[in-house]
Amino acid sequence: MKLPFLITFLFFVLFTCCHSNNSHFNSLKKQASILISLKQSFKPSDHPSLDSWNHLHYPSLCSNWTGIECDTTTSSIISLDLSNLNLSGTLSPEITQLRSLQNLSLAGNGFSGAFPKQVHELSDLRVLNISNNMFDGGLEFDFAMLKSLRVLDAYNNNFTGLLPVGVSRLSGLNHLNLGGNYFSGEIPADYGRLSRLTFLHLGGNDLRGFVPRELGNLTSLNELLLGYFNQFSGGIPAEFGGMVRLVHLDLSNCGLEGEIPKELGNLTNLDTLFLQTNRLVGLIPFELGNLVNLKYLDLSNNQIAGEVPPELSALKELRILNLFINRLHGDISMFVAELPNLEVLNLWDNNFTGIIPPNLGRNGRLKQLDLSTNKLTGVIPKFLCFGRKLETLILFNNFLFGSLPDDLGKCRSLGRVRLGQNYLSGSLPNGFLYLPELSLVELQNNYLAGLMLEGSNPNVNSRLAQLNLSNNRLSGVLPASIGNFSEIKILLLDGNKLSGEVPPEIGGLRSVLKMDLSRNKFSGGIPPEIARCSSLTYLDLSRNELTGSIPPRISELRILNYLNVSWNHLAGTLPDEFGSMKSLTAADFSYNNFSGSIPETGQYSVFKSTSFEGNPYLCRPFSNRPCHDSASDSPRETDGQPDNKTTKVPARYKLVFALGLLVCSLAFVILAVIKTRKMRTAPSKSSWKLTAFQKLEFGSEDILECLKDNNVIGQGGAGVVYGGTMPNGEQVAIKKLGTSKGNNNGCSHDSGLSAEIQTLGRIRHRYIVRLMALCSNKETNLLVYEYMPNGSLGELLHGKKGGCVLKWDMRLKIAIEAATGLCYLHHDCSPLIIHRDVKSNNILLSSDFEAHVADFGLAKFLQEGGASECMSAIAGSYGYIAPEYAYTLKIDEKSDVYSYGVVLLELITGRRPVGDFGEDGLDIVRWSKMQTNGTKEGVGKILDERLKKVPMDEAKQVFFVAMLCVQEHNVERPTMREVVQMLAQAKNPNAFQMR
Repeated sequence: MKLPFLITFLFFVLFTCCHSNNSHFNSLKKQASILISLKQSFKPSDHPSLDSWNHLHYPSLCSNWTGIECDTTTSSIISLDLSNLNLSGTLSPEITQLRSLQNLSLAGNGFSGAFPKQVHELSDLRVLNISNNMFDGGLEFDFAMLKSLRVLDAYNNNFTGLLPVGVSRLSGLNHLNLGGNYFSGEIPADYGRLSRLTFLHLGGNDLRGFVPRELGNLTSLNELLLGYFNQFSGGIPAEFGGMVRLVHLDLSNCGLEGEIPKELGNLTNLDTLFLQTNRLVGLIPFELGNLVNLKYLDLSNNQIAGEVPPELSALKELRILNLFINRLHGDISMFVAELPNLEVLNLWDNNFTGIIPPNLGRNGRLKQLDLSTNKLTGVIPKFLCFGRKLETLILFNNFLFGSLPDDLGKCRSLGRVRLGQNYLSGSLPNGFLYLPELSLVELQNNYLAGLMLEGSNPNVNSRLAQLNLSNNRLSGVLPASIGNFSEIKILLLDGNKLSGEVPPEIGGLRSVLKMDLSRNKFSGGIPPEIARCSSLTYLDLSRNELTGSIPPRISELRILNYLNVSWNHLAGTLPDEFGSMKSLTAADFSYNNFSGSIPETGQYSVFKSTSFEGNPYLCRPFSNRPCHDSASDSPRETDGQPDNKTTKVPARYKLVFALGLLVCSLAFVILAVIKTRKMRTAPSKSSWKLTAFQKLEFGSEDILECLKDNNVIGQGGAGVVYGGTMPNGEQVAIKKLGTSKGNNNGCSHDSGLSAEIQTLGRIRHRYIVRLMALCSNKETNLLVYEYMPNGSLGELLHGKKGGCVLKWDMRLKIAIEAATGLCYLHHDCSPLIIHRDVKSNNILLSSDFEAHVADFGLAKFLQEGGASECMSAIAGSYGYIAPEYAYTLKIDEKSDVYSYGVVLLELITGRRPVGDFGEDGLDIVRWSKMQTNGTKEGVGKILDERLKKVPMDEAKQVFFVAMLCVQEHNVERPTMREVVQMLAQAKNPNAFQMR
């Protein structure tokens, strides 16, 4: 009896095990099938991250498949983590079949389209992180079904519509991040019911209305971020003082008004308080002195008045104090120097008076100090670099006197010094200009005296890039060690008492772009070695005592744009070689002792007549001082032969010109015939391929049908643009390009195609034109864009439609939207992008006049680290090109900022960038500065006459931003992120002042 029973029992156990194994493998196989279905909805990628997702390997799903974690008991998938794998495409609703899923993280990819609304079927879900993608549409789930959800992170996507109210039902939610999207409307007051919430981020959206006071009920909250791009009404609710566990509060740049509530002084755990760039008024509450754990305090760019309350002396943990651009007055409190951890102090653009605290910096931690544009007096404290950590020292536009502290000559951490427009005297500290990290020195408009480089070490390799010592009292010779500044780009020594010869070692300044040695007492000749400064675009040697002739070698400066040698004692003839310097558009040789004939060819023909006056021995044919009349006055005797020679030369050139023209014409005809025959004998190139970047309801045949002459709507930067209507009624714009035929330089010259595809194909942004598809064959490429029915901003301002269509409010709206689009390219794209052809004709307007940045035919990726990129040829449009780009071909994102500044001036004045100012060579930037003296108070002189009832405070603010954007030196221009913030303050006219 026992043996049959034992056999039966073993058979039962064996059957149960087999059944269990079959069930186990069936479960793995089903889950693998779901994952494979998900993978198929992703776009093909070279990234090997999901190679392990292979249905043949489903038994190893829990151990070897990327991003998968299973329950150890049931083998059900409980975590799917595909973060930062460079994936793209859409997310299939099949994801909701993984019913045991507790953690879903897709952060840091390029997924687009709508997020599956069936996500509520994942009832065990605890963490949902879809941040840093391009999901769009709404975010309305059945949140009541997601009772286990603890983390919801949808940061930095393209979600629109209202904030999801259903989130308030998630009573267990700890972390809610909906920032960086396009949500509109108001913050639901019901969010105040999320009592367990420790993190809430709603910033970077388009929210309006009042900040609900109910948020003050979130007593568990550690971090609250509501700022950036939101524009709330009213002020900061006093109820926020009840969030006693709050550590980080960011309400910056969101239009808040009123006073800072004293109740914020109850937040004693706070270490970060950001309230900058709002419309806050009143005094700084002394109750903020209770925030003894505060490390970062930023109240800048508001309208706060009064004095800094002494109670802030209790903030012993404070590291950063930003109070700039306000209406604060009184002394800079002495307690500031006693804060033991203070690293950054920015108080610029206020009305502070008195002296700088003498012990400031003695804590040994100070890194950045900016007290510029105040009314400070006294001397510069000697302890600023006591801890050898000071990096930035900015004190310009005050009433400071005395000498520079000797200790600054030993401050090896120092990188930027701006002390201009003061009353400083004495000499430069020994070794100061050779500090190893020093890149910018501005000491102009002071009373500095003595030698420029006394006691300097000629063996030190300086990083100095900009040196401005103009309008001081420096004397002595310019030492040979000046050549050691090999990285310098701007050298301004004008308006001093420097004497002796300009040393030949100055040719060692290989990177210098602008050199101004005018208004000194230099003597001797112009050193030929200056021709080694191959990057030079601006050279001013005027008002010295220079003698001799101009070295012909200066013509080797192939990108020199401006040359001034006036008011010297130079002699000899004008170099013929200058006529071939195509970059030289302005030169001044006046008031010297030059003799002979002024060349009539090349660039000499474009120089102004005043450039040669004050030279009694210079002559010019067919002028009021012809050469045969002045020959007897010339210090050089001639033999009378030149007259015959000059009559024969023009005839010879005419013959050569005629023969050249004939040869060129024949070559053109031959090439045209060859091109026509090739096109006729290549029917195989007519097959078309359609590459879609979104779901399309039309094909290549529909696109080709639009390529008719009567459909031409414009000429883009790289091709003809056609308008067309697809069979489904959708309107599109089609840009026709030709393909590359190769080149010998290894560079791509494909009419901008590769740049447009690489950038636009993956960009989805509200204010950037959307690329829908590419239609191509071997000869032609067609880019299909969304259609913008109102054309370009340039057409509306300057074309037949007339700028009167655009009222001031609309112009300001367009300016902010275009800036936001460029801000995305510069700061949020991956990789970051320089547009390189920003202009009003490349800002397109939708049916409701929403701005879209267009035409990326010249776009270039920003190199890692933001380094300037040297281009092979000038790209961009005349009138919009930044000075450093036009002459050095080196660009960074600040080149786009300059071009955008020109667009702002177009919006203000209604004028074109060039050609509307009655003087050759005068552009909108120079004209605007001349008319207004560079101050916003003069903006009324240049306002578009077609505009009616312009709010002058807004116009002043926009003009202020424009002037910042078109600063000559790119380092002085703001970033596009800063531009967006400043334009958002246009209705807050006192937020910024000219610096």
